Amino acid sequence: MDVTFTPAALHFIRRMLRLSGRTNEAGFRLTVMPGGCSGYDAQFSIENQPASGDEILQVDGMRLFLPAVSRMSLTGVTVDFSDGILDSGLTLHNPNATSCGCSTGSAGGNPTVTKVSIARIGRKTERKDPP
Repeated sequence: MDVTFTPAALHFIRRMLRLSGRTNEAGFRLTVMPGGCSGYDAQFSIENQPASGDEILQVDGMRLFLPAVSRMSLTGVTVDFSDGILDSGLTLHNPNATSCGCSTGSAGGNPTVTKVSIARIGRKTERKDPP
């Protein structure tokens, strides 16, 4: 699986698992699907068990549950965490994204950045292009 998790993302995932109060068998489920132009729709949750078809990744002592659609979408992506005053959450950096040419797509092949806000846990997110 060609996806990279930064230390900040791993720290966030570990914190979410710990604060969930679930067993050691619980895992962080990241669902990422193509969503418009060259971005993603994404959500995450803490689950007791993987769903049917999930791949279980052991990363830094944690269990990550990735559905098939996520595995395809995350190829080459770096998952980071940003903690800002107004918005905190996971950030998906896709260096392979290209612009579709519409006015809402990312400009000139710049990497698409998708935010998965902690305020939207378990809900779909909005794609944001870099400035």
